[in-house]
Amino acid sequence: MRVGRTAKAPSGERDVRSTAPIARVLLVEDDIKLSRLVQEFLQRHGFDVAIEGRGDRAIGRIAQEVPDLVILDLMLPGMDGLEVCKQVRSTYKYPILMLTARGDENDELLGLESGADDYMSKPVSPQLLLARIKTLLRRSRRFDNSNQHLHLGDITLDANRRTVHSSDRLLELTTAEFDLLWLLASHAGEILTRDQISHSLLGHEWDGAGRSIDLSVSRLRKKLGDDGKNPERIRSIRGTGYLWVVD
Repeated sequence: MRVGRTAKAPSGERDVRSTAPIARVLLVEDDIKLSRLVQEFLQRHGFDVAIEGRGDRAIGRIAQEVPDLVILDLMLPGMDGLEVCKQVRSTYKYPILMLTARGDENDELLGLESGADDYMSKPVSPQLLLARIKTLLRRSRRFDNSNQHLHLGDITLDANRRTVHSSDRLLELTTAEFDLLWLLASHAGEILTRDQISHSLLGHEWDGAGRSIDLSVSRLRKKLGDDGKNPERIRSIRGTGYLWVVD
């Protein structure tokens, strides 16, 4: 990871360590040198960063401290990052960014399936890491001060509480799943391209090959009870993107 080469603020860059923290981040990483570099870099940008080196201990800390965002390494002593993510995902509603040296697509899919909101492979530039963190935090806070509701058939979305009910049944959605559902539902009847979805939710263009959007839609369909082979709510538009079908 290239954090170490840019750890010090360039000349003229404002050091914000004296200002109030933007958000509380728990970095779960067993590489002590790397974790310190990441911590120092993020602290210079106003974040309050705590470090945990073991996966098994991370579960209790996430539950007790409830950080605004978790950066979770895949390979950890005690328990790997995938299992940590699976165990905390049902109760921890804030973003999880999986960061690992393993950049295989299957690892990315496993990370997203376990409940991670985003996935980055090492080495990664500090500025890109910072941009992804800020995007995830904006998503998780997007509706904090709103009082918006959407009613689409038997689906009700409450943007203020970030809850979704289907026929009076509360659905357990991750931060990423809620944001994707809100985006599609608030544009009901409109085709949203993968580029539009990626820009809105991730803050960057779709790379044309990544399957994270498709995987997220697939998971969302399952939770909505929407048949993946013949969906009635979220329709795939071949070669383009997705459409929330208007009743």
